[in-house]
Amino acid sequence: RMGCWILNESLSIILVLSWLGVNFYLFIDTFYWYEEEESFLYTRVILGSALAWARASAVCLNFNCMLILLPISRNLISFMRGTSTCCRGPWRRQLDKNLKFHKLVAYGIAVNGAIHMVAHLCNLQRYHWSRSAQAEGLPAALSKLGDAPNESYLNPIRTFHTNTITESLTTIAGVTGLVLSLALILIMTSSTEFIRQVSYELFWYTHHVFIIFFISLAFHGAGRIVRGQTPESQLQHNVTFCRDHYAQWQKVAPCPVPQFSGKEPSAWKWVLGPVVLYACERMMRLWRFQQEVVITKVVKHPSGVLELHMKKRDFQMAPGQYILIQCPSISRLEWHPFTLTSAPQENFFSVHIRVAGDWTEALCQAFGAEGQASKELWSLPRLAVDGPFGTPLTDVFHYPVSVCIAAGIGVTPFASLLKSIWYKCESQTQMKLSKVYFYWICRDPKAFEWFADLLLSLETFMSEQGKAHFLSYHIFLTGWDENQAVHIALHWDESTDVVTGLKQKTFYGRPNWNNEFRQMAYAHPSSSIGVFFCGPKALSKMLQRMCRLYSSADPKGVHFYYNKESF
Repeated sequence: RMGCWILNESLSIILVLSWLGVNFYLFIDTFYWYEEEESFLYTRVILGSALAWARASAVCLNFNCMLILLPISRNLISFMRGTSTCCRGPWRRQLDKNLKFHKLVAYGIAVNGAIHMVAHLCNLQRYHWSRSAQAEGLPAALSKLGDAPNESYLNPIRTFHTNTITESLTTIAGVTGLVLSLALILIMTSSTEFIRQVSYELFWYTHHVFIIFFISLAFHGAGRIVRGQTPESQLQHNVTFCRDHYAQWQKVAPCPVPQFSGKEPSAWKWVLGPVVLYACERMMRLWRFQQEVVITKVVKHPSGVLELHMKKRDFQMAPGQYILIQCPSISRLEWHPFTLTSAPQENFFSVHIRVAGDWTEALCQAFGAEGQASKELWSLPRLAVDGPFGTPLTDVFHYPVSVCIAAGIGVTPFASLLKSIWYKCESQTQMKLSKVYFYWICRDPKAFEWFADLLLSLETFMSEQGKAHFLSYHIFLTGWDENQAVHIALHWDESTDVVTGLKQKTFYGRPNWNNEFRQMAYAHPSSSIGVFFCGPKALSKMLQRMCRLYSSADPKGVHFYYNKESF
């Protein structure tokens, strides 16, 4: 029963370990190559180990820049996954999960970029020092090369009075390096969860600075500041012998003046493939953008949630997946993710959109604000849809027991799941899933309005089918005023709940997760229980801690496996 989970987790661990291993191998291999390579012996005389640090971190930076574009091309991967029969089962779900690898690779770029920048600053200072009056011996002799005719230079700092900062900003490497650093800082800072929640539009636009980042990366090495001895010079100038006889260097044998040239830039070779893949993905998105999306129904719920029903050609989905939506009349560049709330068995797909920013507010106004009369469908603005894309929630049916926990609008992924359960039970489809615990924590009583109808229908259907035990749902209301409290108290003895209209009464306050997990562990002593959550980070950390706390040390005991829904 644990085979699927072990496979998925093993693939994730292998992926991360492989990434770390390749980074470590590239760094060490490049570091020692530059420490031992004979053509860079004279360069090391001036720069020391800072040369190896700069070059090793540059190779790792190029490697991670190659990887960072692969998750961005998720639309192409999604298309391949949806049309190919080779990506099924756990491999298909694992491919969706590994798109989160994007963030880990970004940290790799930041770390290697910082090492590369510090190493080059040390290189500039060493170059500058070797031109000073205090410099003597071989470093001074090497730095003076290029002053006479027919000599190539090794030290790009030509005089001691040169300002290193000014000099660096007048070179291709210096300008592109500055642009790369600023672009990376802007992308990383705007990608924080706080920025995404406060202003998703700011995150969206600043994230596309990566185009400038990759253009600068491709040209960064064109200046060829790091120079090594040419192969022709190595044949005539024996470094091992001649470095100790630098005072006798002549233009003829046995020790002619060494000649130097810059190393050929290689960053573009690393990113060429992923850039082509990304370009194909953009063309595919353009093609999908042209496909007609028919809006069949628009519902404005009192809770400030906009419900849209749509149809699109060749649209196939699974419970828990999400789509990207663009509204050209609002912005031709912005695509926003929304979880699908319809079931695969329905002849349409739907989303529920809550106002949570400028874009969603403009969209709700475009489709008619709450309380206004609905617009005619033909007069509604055009929408473009891309996807669907997978999420961890697609694993719900692969556990014998699943626990679905939602906070606020985070309930939307579970709407599709509960509808799919309904259709599967109606068609007598065999499922591994035998028990579902559903928890919904919400602050506003109005927010239950659109979801209560689904729960009521599911509750009635399960009772008619004799499967009332299959779904156990617990709804918690965390916010109410005095008038609502009086109304609730007066109708407490009624057969149905006053807030939701369900037979199951609404709980007031927050759940005691220790008690809830203890009861589930007691009820299923030897089961694999999948816990799926969509909501704030603080609650996510608590649930993850509960999963670890109540999982048995016995392999045959109960085990909770945590899965978090996030975009």
